[in-house]
Amino acid sequence: MRLPAVLRLPRRSLALEAVIAVFSGLSVRAVSVTPETVTVPPGLVFTGSVLLAVTVFLLRRTAPIVPYLGAAVLAALSLGVSGALPLTAYAVGRYSSRWPVRGLAAAVGAIVLTRIWAGPEIDDFLGGLASTAAAILLPGAIGAYVRSRAELMAALTERAERAEAERELLAREAIAGERTRIAREMHDAVGHRVSLMVLQAGAIEMAASDRDRVEQLACQVQAAGRTALDELRQAVGVLRSGEDDDGAPLSPQPGLEDLQRLVDECRSAGMDVEFSCPPVDVDPVVSRAAYRIVQEALTNAGKHAPGARVTVTVAGADDDLTIRVVNGPPTEPALAAAGGGYGLVGLQERVRTLDGRLRAEPRLDGGFLVEAVLPV
Repeated sequence: MRLPAVLRLPRRSLALEAVIAVFSGLSVRAVSVTPETVTVPPGLVFTGSVLLAVTVFLLRRTAPIVPYLGAAVLAALSLGVSGALPLTAYAVGRYSSRWPVRGLAAAVGAIVLTRIWAGPEIDDFLGGLASTAAAILLPGAIGAYVRSRAELMAALTERAERAEAERELLAREAIAGERTRIAREMHDAVGHRVSLMVLQAGAIEMAASDRDRVEQLACQVQAAGRTALDELRQAVGVLRSGEDDDGAPLSPQPGLEDLQRLVDECRSAGMDVEFSCPPVDVDPVVSRAAYRIVQEALTNAGKHAPGARVTVTVAGADDDLTIRVVNGPPTEPALAAAGGGYGLVGLQERVRTLDGRLRAEPRLDGGFLVEAVLPV
């Protein structure tokens, strides 16, 4: 069985409701016992005051018009203005949001206090209107003001909480986006270096009988490893840059002008790469994206198509920069450690942020094509 709403209030609020209810009942009784104002049997007024106290206690917050009408009836019977009228009038303004109900309460209070059914003199009628303003309208207006202020504070609190939740959501999205970006950069940079090291290690095994070639490849592996560690340290330095003012030293981001160096590194690792890139003036962001696209495509070609010829073409036309990397079918067994496809996913995200187009698909001859068109 569900308890009445008043009984579910906190202990302090429940005590306040009880005090208001007792005071309402006693105020009616105090008026009714004055000899000049008694017009009904005292027992009936006593019973009415008890019932009023009960209704005030149970319904003052949920249905305030009910105890208000009860107080108005008792005020009419006892020929006096009891303390229950202003208390219940305040409750109507405070807990009732419907203006028709408030208007009804004001009209009933005016009728009761002016005793218009008895044909009062003009002085008595004006006195009744003054009593109505003081005992009905003023408490009701105060109650309506308190309600409006409470609703305003609740709306402001809700808006502040919603704004705080939105800020937290945006912050989490920004953190997730930054983590994705850093992971993509680490995959593109460090993953490429590690792939070159694997290719060079395989070349060392193939050239075991050539001492000079082994030494050359070992130096290349060592250089690639150091470069990978430097790039990894720079990426970690970005994450730690907010903890102190020093951060980690950051090198310039690679672009189109670094593609020749990238191709030379792949050739030194044993890859057969044909490269064509006439001078093109593009935005640094586009230049960096083009470099990462070629880097990822060469890395995948080295892993999945060892020994295949790779053709890299970068050309600018109109308002677009086209990057095309094509490799033929593998002539040697592919590396056992295959990736999970995250590199191509990162390329798609990178190209999409620049409003470009990316096509990555196998070819009929067993090779693979990566083609990107970036607006410049």
